[in-house]
Amino acid sequence: MLRSFCEKKKVDMVDNNNKNTGRIIAVQGPVVDVRFEEAKDVPGLYEVLKTETFDGRELILEVAEHLEGNIARCIALASTLNLQKNQTAKPLGGPVTIPVGNGLFSRIINVTGQPIDMKGKVLATETRPIRKDITSLRLNPDRDVMGEFEIMETGIKVIDLLFPMVKGSKTGILGGAALGKSILTLELIHNVTKKHKGSCVFCGAGERIREGNELYYELQKQGVLDRVMMAFGQMNEPPGARYEIALTGVTLAEYLQSQNQDVLFFVDNVYRFVQAGSEVSTLLGRVPSETGYQPTLASEVGDFQERIRSQETGSITAVEAVYVPADDLTDPAVVTIFSYLDSVLVLSRERIQLGLYPAVDPLLSGSSNLAPEVVGEKHFAISQEVLKILTKSEELKKIVAVIGVDELSKTDKILYERARKLQNFLTQPFFTAEVYTGKKGEYVSVKDTLEGCDKIITGKADNIPEENFYLIGKL
Repeated sequence: MLRSFCEKKKVDMVDNNNKNTGRIIAVQGPVVDVRFEEAKDVPGLYEVLKTETFDGRELILEVAEHLEGNIARCIALASTLNLQKNQTAKPLGGPVTIPVGNGLFSRIINVTGQPIDMKGKVLATETRPIRKDITSLRLNPDRDVMGEFEIMETGIKVIDLLFPMVKGSKTGILGGAALGKSILTLELIHNVTKKHKGSCVFCGAGERIREGNELYYELQKQGVLDRVMMAFGQMNEPPGARYEIALTGVTLAEYLQSQNQDVLFFVDNVYRFVQAGSEVSTLLGRVPSETGYQPTLASEVGDFQERIRSQETGSITAVEAVYVPADDLTDPAVVTIFSYLDSVLVLSRERIQLGLYPAVDPLLSGSSNLAPEVVGEKHFAISQEVLKILTKSEELKKIVAVIGVDELSKTDKILYERARKLQNFLTQPFFTAEVYTGKKGEYVSVKDTLEGCDKIITGKADNIPEENFYLIGKL
């Protein structure tokens, strides 16, 4: 009798502990349906549940929508392999939270804040939710005051000359496959962290694991790893992890910003974040828009991009790589992303074929920061003259293809040759590409860049052969 009473008491305790615990009733890829006994036990949207696979691996699920019959449809943030039907799923009472603090410098975490660099536990001072209501954010009132712009020198000639990076702005590097987006992003991390000694957050969203591995060892080799926090959700992970990792990355940047620091925030690749959102939307059975993307495309991109802004406590300066599918710059996802950018650097396949690195097309690209009140009258005048010569050269290129250079008028011939020299001068050997080019990397100051361009456009370098300008630093 005593035994039966104890057993009954034990069952009651288990029931009380599992009072609001749900059970998994369906698993379709990364989509998991969890049923609860009572409607009041169903967790809210974006709340997380913890469950286990039968081999003991912990799995985090995030509620994406509610269905009839007290069912929460969830997105898994890791592989659902070995997840069983009727397995319990315990709500944790809040959204995904990650550890934040200076202990994350030189560390790599995944979407849920777990370390994935095999260096042991992350030493964190606090935790923060990765989702935030963007209506609560306030702009820095001093951000757009005339004369308050602070230029961040990158040491990359074409960027400093035509697309200056201003503290608190967003720069997008747009390009198709194999045009050098990741290499250019890596070079910016190397140059800017070394020059400005600032804090940096790198977010790897949906890109290759090999690239993340190379990034880590390159930063270690260059001695800047101790100023970089990294969050990775790479292409081997389910869409939920690839989507949420962008929010994890921006949460790390916001923490550093709240500590009165100016932060450099690098994302590679924002398009993969949108693509993962599209996959999640399809898996949830939502009808796509006529372009094939999720109907919530604009709001999802907005929720992420609006969090990258300056506050009274500090600035977030973002550099975002954007994959352009099939080199189509009119793709709806690409258009939605670059509507938030201050500078757009378009990488050209034609320039890659000519061996011009970095392959930034100055005429397709643009920057709202290239203005006299931001860069100064002299810089603005030189940049406009460079663009004028390059534009005229594009027109002459078609004529040269038919009749040759020698048939041009004397004025046009001089202008065409100067354009070729400018085109070569705006190439540059990168520190992070030394292993590929065999040339030592060069950091070129804005002053040296302007002097070099000024010599070419004023004719002081007319007697120097154009090949002498290719892949050099300062003139």
